[in-house]
Amino acid sequence: MKLPGSFARGAAVLAGCASTFCAHAALPTVPAPVAETAPAVGASGLLQAGLGMVLVLGLIFLCAWLARRFGLPRFGGSALVKVVGSAMVGQRERVVVVEVGETWLVLGVTASQVNALHSLPAQALPASSAPPAALGGSPKAMDLFAQRLRESLGIQPKPGA
Repeated sequence: MKLPGSFARGAAVLAGCASTFCAHAALPTVPAPVAETAPAVGASGLLQAGLGMVLVLGLIFLCAWLARRFGLPRFGGSALVKVVGSAMVGQRERVVVVEVGETWLVLGVTASQVNALHSLPAQALPASSAPPAALGGSPKAMDLFAQRLRESLGIQPKPGA
């Protein structure tokens, strides 16, 4: 019978494989090349990103506050209703004169309501009392601004100007 011989050969092969694995375990190994990892973000990088975000958010809130405080000029507004002027009378209260057709309405405006205080016939506005929003792009307003800026900086106007 050949069964014991094949069994002996199988045992010899198995013993040879086991010794090979043991020999590999005893030999020093060379580390496998490791792919470069992304550099760790340090505290200074996080601080810089955080401060940048705070700066951008601060600018957004500043612009929103300025727009609310001084009002944005409304281009392409309705021709039926025009704001002639307004005056603050409290922290959240103001009196507004609105022109509707040939009538001026004097309105009291608060955070929660609008009350009609008086109505009068429309009048012509003197040039000096025109609202700043209406003067925004006129050459006269820019000349006036330039003159005031020169006066505040102490610059004398040019003789030809």
